[in-house]
Amino acid sequence: MSKLNIGIVLGSTREGRVSPQVGAWVKNIADKRGDANYEIVDIADYKLPLLGEADATQQATTWNTKLSSLDGFVFIVAEYNHSITAALKNALDYAREAWNNKAAGIVSYGSVGGARAAEHLRGILGELSVADARVHPALSLFTDFENGTVFKPAELHLTNVNGMLDQVIAWSGALKTLR
Repeated sequence: MSKLNIGIVLGSTREGRVSPQVGAWVKNIADKRGDANYEIVDIADYKLPLLGEADATQQATTWNTKLSSLDGFVFIVAEYNHSITAALKNALDYAREAWNNKAAGIVSYGSVGGARAAEHLRGILGELSVADARVHPALSLFTDFENGTVFKPAELHLTNVNGMLDQVIAWSGALKTLR
């Protein structure tokens, strides 16, 4: 069986975001495992307007094509006002079938580790028929980021990232048989 393709989805698009640092850290850990093909998927690159506000046929097609090429996901989730970012919700809404019968892990960050955003995302993923991994690395803006901007994760998160990736790989492989 060929290696699975796992997208590490950067869930924030704002200027000064730290999700690229977190995503690169997860990808570095994942690539050392050698068990799948991992790639960063930055929703900012797809320039998705708010759903329904403009003709976004080209952007939506490109976005759905990318998602369809992936077997599973790791979402890098910033917590904004106790939830996920508007950009991530919008990107989730731009696809339906491309998400179905796939698995996802969540790496969140925020003042309480992004836990509330992760829980909100789990409900949305359930509606999209995405199985979410139980293991959830939660990063604190106070202890894992210097001055809230420079990512310096605690060593203890490495175990959780690998545990999450174990689940994402196992479930993505199993769910591939349904697609």
